[in-house]
Amino acid sequence: MGFLADALSRVKPSATIAVTQKARELKAQGREIISLSVGEPDFDTPDHIKAAAIDAIRRGETKYGPVAGIAPLREAIAKKFKRENGLDYKPSQCIVGTGGKQILFNALMASLNPGDEVIISAPYWVSYPEIVALCGGQAVIVATRPEDGYKLRPEALEQAITSRTKWVIFNSPSNPSGAAYTRDELKALTEVLLRQPHVWVLTDDIYEHLVYGDFVYTTPAQVEPALHERTLTMNGVSKAYAMTGWRIGYAAGPDKLIRAMDMIQGQQTSGACSIAQWAAVEALDGPQDFIAESRKIFEGRRDLVVSMLNQAQYLTAHQPEGAFYVFPSCAEALGRTSAGGTRIETDVDFVTALLEEQGVAVVQGSAFGMGPNFRVSYATSNEALAKACAKIQLFCAGLR
Repeated sequence: MGFLADALSRVKPSATIAVTQKARELKAQGREIISLSVGEPDFDTPDHIKAAAIDAIRRGETKYGPVAGIAPLREAIAKKFKRENGLDYKPSQCIVGTGGKQILFNALMASLNPGDEVIISAPYWVSYPEIVALCGGQAVIVATRPEDGYKLRPEALEQAITSRTKWVIFNSPSNPSGAAYTRDELKALTEVLLRQPHVWVLTDDIYEHLVYGDFVYTTPAQVEPALHERTLTMNGVSKAYAMTGWRIGYAAGPDKLIRAMDMIQGQQTSGACSIAQWAAVEALDGPQDFIAESRKIFEGRRDLVVSMLNQAQYLTAHQPEGAFYVFPSCAEALGRTSAGGTRIETDVDFVTALLEEQGVAVVQGSAFGMGPNFRVSYATSNEALAKACAKIQLFCAGLR
């Protein structure tokens, strides 16, 4: 009998973390590496948020807090959902976790039984199917199409639902594609879910504030209030507020689910860092002007990257509506050989050769359930992006 749990055999390591680690190793060897693999804003946390954390330390807010989160933060979360999404939640229906990943894990752990199915559209964030597997469920992957902007079609959703379906995980704007759903597109999907009262919606809104042009953001329970009682709306401060290392995610949903998540978290980590929670109160309640400023910067970076990638031979890049990723196809590069002599048979071969030959780190699309593509994060400077994209162009020009 083996020592490690059988559940581990169902789970793969995070590809995004693996690529980042390989890039670090090459950098440590003295190589010049430009990493476009990390989903982390390059901006610093705003000063007023940092000041709130310092004030909390000085006030002695350094003790254990309630498992579900300190009262001022749960109140700020409820106000945020009302103010920005038109959603009515009591503070008691809100919960705080150590990052959005813990929120997802607790929700699925609290609700999945062996054999329960969770619908996930591809391309997907790498952790969704792995968390489902760890929690004993079965991920049902539904492919999207480039011609649909990598968005889930209502008929594909309906076809995937069975009597065992418990959740649909919904991420807009998407990691890795940047696809964001309009109100009408969401309405068409919620119409399907209205006909399936046994299916719950887990919506990951972490990139909510990063949408571009005249795009208007909406979330499922806002578009279809009848789904309110079977929707968990998850968000966090990491992306819009440049607070990745503070590790604060949050969600709101029906009382019975929040109570169950609270119980699991109480036996797992207890409450999130008290100091980080006070910083998150300031993030949600304090000035919001900088979000529009960073959004404008990200939009310019998106346009730069999409333009330069579409100028590269054998690549096709769709212009995403949100987040800070581009998800180009490298299908035309397959079957060719790089200037360094690597035969490109898969997107893994493509990104590996690109890193080794040009020093540019990106993540293969197959890690997100769809290839041959790769994910480019443009959460870095224009200078670094222009240099990296020029190297990608050079790499592609050398393919024979």
